[in-house]
Amino acid sequence: MAALVKPARFALRPLLQVVQAWDLGARRWVRALRRSPVKVAFPSGEVVERKRAPGKQPRKAASEASAHEPQEKQSLEVSRSHTLSTWEESGLRYDKAFPGDRRLSSVMTIVKSRPFREKQGKILLEGRRLIADALKAGAVPKIFFFSRVEYLKELPVDKLKGVSLIKVKFEDIKDWSDLVTPQGIMGIFAKPDHVKMTYPKTQLQHSLPLLLICDNLRDPGNLGTILRSAAGAGCSKVLLTKGCVDAWEPKVLRAGMSAHFQVPIINNLEWETLPNYLPPDTRVYVADNCGRYAQAQVSNKAGDHGWVCDRRALKSHRYEEEEDVETGASQDWLPEVEVQSYDLDWTEAPAAVVVGGETHGVSLESLQLAESTGGKRLLIPVVPGVDSLNSAMAASILLFEGRRQLRVRAEHLHRTGVPTEKDAEVSSS
Repeated sequence: MAALVKPARFALRPLLQVVQAWDLGARRWVRALRRSPVKVAFPSGEVVERKRAPGKQPRKAASEASAHEPQEKQSLEVSRSHTLSTWEESGLRYDKAFPGDRRLSSVMTIVKSRPFREKQGKILLEGRRLIADALKAGAVPKIFFFSRVEYLKELPVDKLKGVSLIKVKFEDIKDWSDLVTPQGIMGIFAKPDHVKMTYPKTQLQHSLPLLLICDNLRDPGNLGTILRSAAGAGCSKVLLTKGCVDAWEPKVLRAGMSAHFQVPIINNLEWETLPNYLPPDTRVYVADNCGRYAQAQVSNKAGDHGWVCDRRALKSHRYEEEEDVETGASQDWLPEVEVQSYDLDWTEAPAAVVVGGETHGVSLESLQLAESTGGKRLLIPVVPGVDSLNSAMAASILLFEGRRQLRVRAEHLHRTGVPTEKDAEVSSS
């Protein structure tokens, strides 16, 4: 029995070898079928040239084949060539910065030096949105630094002609930028002139007879927020006196969120020349939470509602009293400016609101201007123990309150066709 099984086991070996050999030959045959020969030579000497599959033609054949493409495809390419729609087709070129490039050092000089900005008449803008808004408003670009060409393609091509375009490493922009997440593009512009700027039509249509005067504001974040509120409220103009932080400082620009290109801003004005920038018959109102006159005139009515001005805030008003050296008595030398609550009607004539810095408050010149124009001091009441509001918050409250009053007056005139009593008094006078 064992002898019968043993030969059977040996008989299977050649069968397996034949199967494996057949399988190997079949695979080679399949691979051969997949190949596409260039030429086939028959025993009779005839040679037949085979066509290559699309996409596998040699470079020389491909160039020859492109000359015989269908006429429709050629006409499509001709039509595209006449339309300069892409950034490359416009003919713009850019340079790559090399290590130690002096053009890069000028960026930090503009960022940190106000005298350089004023002397050279240049400012620095960072970020695609801010740069795009500046170009739309008519600001004149000089140099762009960027890390990726795609950032330039997002800007209007016609505004980039004649501008120096320099490609730098993103690490370099990150070193220059004050942002936590830099956007990869920075631009040096000529300092904008409010007379030559083109502000948005919607902004001009909603402009109100309401101006803002910034008096000795020194915090960049506050000034940027105030400018943003002024643009949102529809102010027709913003005036900055000497002593204010530069409106074109990078921190102010970031906080302003493109407000610089939505409302006219006139910087670095003397108080003597400031009235020249006010419309005729403008009344100047001073934002003052806790002046001595405000406490004396409003404390009786405000005390009924729990609003009493804190005396500690009076320490910041150094101009309130002056002591006579000979008699030792204090003398008043403040202009007589009436105080009223901020929510009472004060927009019957073109109005200008003065907002002072938090450290020194409003200046004596602002009170004198308010007195000479028939303006008042606007009181925003605060609870006991609170010195005053943030300058940006106070400006926002007053500007949007003025906008509300103007809207109510316009709706009343539209509905009745009759101006309010105060408007009639102003027109008759």
